[in-house]
Order: sequence, then structure tokens, then C-alpha cells
Amino acid sequence: MVEKDFIGKAGVSTMKNKNVVSKYTEDWVPIKQIMNGMIQLDSGEYVTGVKVAPRNIFIMDQGTQDNVIANLRNFYNTMDYEFWLIVADRPVDIDVHLAELQMKYNNEASSAIRKLIMQDINKANMFMSAEYNVVDTEYFILFKEKKLDVVQKRLHNLISNLSTCGLNSTQTTNNDLRMLMDNFFNGGQSTTLGTVMSE
Repeated sequence: MVEKDFIGKAGVSTMKNKNVVSKYTEDWVPIKQIMNGMIQLDSGEYVTGVKVAPRNIFIMDQGTQDNVIANLRNFYNTMDYEFWLIVADRPVDIDVHLAELQMKYNNEASSAIRKLIMQDINKANMFMSAEYNVVDTEYFILFKEKKLDVVQKRLHNLISNLSTCGLNSTQTTNNDLRMLMDNFFNGGQSTTLGTVMSE
């Protein structure tokens, strides 16, 4: 029998299993690959869905709010399969914006404008500090299905029915699915290497 300690953010846990030979936690997750906006599982099933653009209905008049809620109720009642509503936070990356501000600062001759640009750079750096933890909140509806033709039909129905509710949505991308995996397995931290393990 093999006993291994797995070290992660939450601490150390021990697993005993005769057949475990992998060095990486990712190898235990039943995921074969992520491609074409779908997670393909080892079982042959696909997990995919849509990302729904947020919309604040509470700034609308009461009648419009009631219509949106009634349309959403009807929409959910037409879904005769298992699905997951997921709300996920994605860290905001403004590195490109900061680089553009820095270039403008370097190329600007006026000291008054340089001062304004530097204030913007400082404010952006302040928001990116750990104290503020700035994130984008994203909304997903995911489902699992084995047949690709059913997957495509469900995706089409989700997008068109959400449009009827006044909500824009698109099929999940590979990056969306990787971000969701990072949220679930790594506490939102992106990973590029295998999980650390001691033997």
C-alpha cells in the first residue's frame, strides 16, 4: 500500500491507495482535455455552457423588472436536464492599461499632463494591491452531455432563450473553463506547474 502526503494551500492531507502512481493532483481529476469551449471528461461526456453578461435589472422600472424575472422563470422551467449556475470571480488584469499609461507618461512633454498620468498610474496600482482585491464577477450556466449534437442544440437554446430574457450570452471559452477550474481547485490562483507533493 502506498501512502502519500499532498501539500497544498489548505495544508497537508494523506491519501492511502494501492493504485496511485501519479505525482500530480491534476491527474486524479477525470478530465481528458479542454478544447473548443468544452471540458472532455474521461467518461466521454462533455461539460460546457454559456457565460452570461451581467445586467443590473434593478435600475429598470418595476414593469420591466417583472418581465425579466417572469422570462427567467419560464426559461429555467424549460431546462429539463441537470445544469449548474456558477458565479466566479476573475482577478482583473490591467497590466496592458498600466503599460499604455507608462508609455504616455514617458512621451508626454507637459509636466501638468505627466502629473495627471502619474496619478492614474498610482490609483491603478493602489486598486491592484491585495488590500482591494479587485475582481470581475462572471456568471455561467454549465451542463454535462455525452452527445455532441445535443450539446450544440442545448447551447443554441441557452443563448436564444437568454436573449429572450434580455441577457447576452456566449459559449464558454477554453480560458473561461480553465479559470473555473483554477477557482475550484486552486483557490483562484492560476497554475502553470504540477502540484507540489512530498513522498
